[in-house]
Amino acid sequence: MNHSARAFWLASPGNGEIREETLAAPAEGEVLVRALYSGVSRGTETLVFRGGVPVSQHAAMRAPFQEGEFPGPVKYGYLSVGVVEEGPGELVGRTVFCLYPHQTRYVVPASAVTVVPDHVPAHRAVLAGTVETAVNALWDAAPLVGDRIAVVGGGMVGCSVAALLARFPGVRLQLVDADPARAKTAEALGAGFASPADALGDCDLVVHASATEAGLTRSLELLAPEGTVVELSWYGDRRVSLPLGEAFHSRRLTVRSSQVGTVSPARRRRTYADRLALALDLLADPALDALVTGESAFEELPDVLPGLASGQIPALCHRVRYAEDD
Repeated sequence: MNHSARAFWLASPGNGEIREETLAAPAEGEVLVRALYSGVSRGTETLVFRGGVPVSQHAAMRAPFQEGEFPGPVKYGYLSVGVVEEGPGELVGRTVFCLYPHQTRYVVPASAVTVVPDHVPAHRAVLAGTVETAVNALWDAAPLVGDRIAVVGGGMVGCSVAALLARFPGVRLQLVDADPARAKTAEALGAGFASPADALGDCDLVVHASATEAGLTRSLELLAPEGTVVELSWYGDRRVSLPLGEAFHSRRLTVRSSQVGTVSPARRRRTYADRLALALDLLADPALDALVTGESAFEELPDVLPGLASGQIPALCHRVRYAEDD
């Protein structure tokens, strides 16, 4: 088997490169995975690419198989789908998802990979990490049948949340975003769409994922009395101001965080593996293909990441494909 590999590294903020890697043969209980696809999580990964991870968050922001340190050189990423070439017999030949950076081949513990169900295509499975975030957000939010709900922020996470909420019976659901192009995405996911100015108010629940101060402020404005904003945005090193005077207290509003890395307290009996397996099963829905808005070859990543970070290349999830002979 081929034990050489190539990996994408952030050499310094704003500068990426592809480096050669030599892999050790997998030991007992490990697997060798050949990458088929990986995904660029535009929000987090472009923040890392720009060097915007605060020093206080260097430990919290580490990816499971990250090498190097922020701000660089660092090998970062966590949306990889591949096929097992070596390892336990029950895994060899299976398509798996792993929280691994952008690399053509890699060796990890067998426990670090999750088998992709046969009814989920490999090219869609790169969304598993983000849909898993959405699953946890909804465990935190606990929406009810018939709720009036807005998702503010039509990025990758917000759209994933909207896609799952669109399956809830009887809800009034709007995806709210300043970009009118997101209307087409919302339609594909089965959600309504509105600009921030035109969004329907009197919401029982608002899920905020725009990572902007204006978006969080608007989320509070859209709530009904005793409504809740579930905050999914991560702001890096930015400070955010909120209007907590005015009617915030008299209307008994709530703002609560949703932690990506920890299972919701309401679901403590469920493990991270349970959550990821559920996310992969939910990806059987072809409507979720709307979340992949671009694709390029692995070799193009040093040129693609600057475009994604600057917004020159608009994207929700940008998919990276790997050649069969990598």
